[in-house]
Order: sequence, then structure tokens, then C-alpha cells
Amino acid sequence: MSSHCVGSIDNIPVGEGRAYDVDGTEVAVYRLRDGTLRALAAVCPHRGGPLADGLIDDRVVVCPLHGHTYDLASGAELAAGGDTVRPYHVRATDDGNIHIDTRPTT
Repeated sequence: MSSHCVGSIDNIPVGEGRAYDVDGTEVAVYRLRDGTLRALAAVCPHRGGPLADGLIDDRVVVCPLHGHTYDLASGAELAAGGDTVRPYHVRATDDGNIHIDTRPTT
């Protein structure tokens, strides 16, 4: 199965992220101030920082351990030559449940 229901959108306050286990992989889901959702791999590749706990705005998440900044849409680190974390397709259904698609993004 490629789409996984991980819980209610109400579990993520606006402007924050939460980590979910999806088939043994930690995925961070962020609820932006405009109500949209973004999802990235939840572990920073530098030293394993918890990206779900990072500060977000409408475009980026900042790793709480070392300050590395990742684009919420693409997962690309904003530093030149930086690493990338995997982005995931995420959506909220009409009944308020969050679904994460584990198929590769394009």
C-alpha cells in the first residue's frame, strides 16, 4: 500500500510539525500557517536531528540541532552543495485525516 493514514490533522498545531512512523520510516508532517501540509523525511542527514521539531515558515524547516535549512517542497538543503531529505506527498482528507504517499515524488 502506498497511502498511509497517520492520524488527524488536528494533532498538528498550525505552524508546527509532528513525526509519524510510516512502514518503519520516520516522516515529518508540517501544518503551514495557510493550512496546507508538507512532509519530509524526519531525520536530518547531518547528525540525526529531529526535523519535525524544527522551526518552519511557509517555505523551509530549520533543523533544531545544527541550523541546516531544508525546502519544505523539495527537501533540498538551502546551502550550496547541501544534502537533500526525501519529500513525501501528503494530503488531508475531507474528514480531517492525514494521508502520506510513500511512492517516490517527481
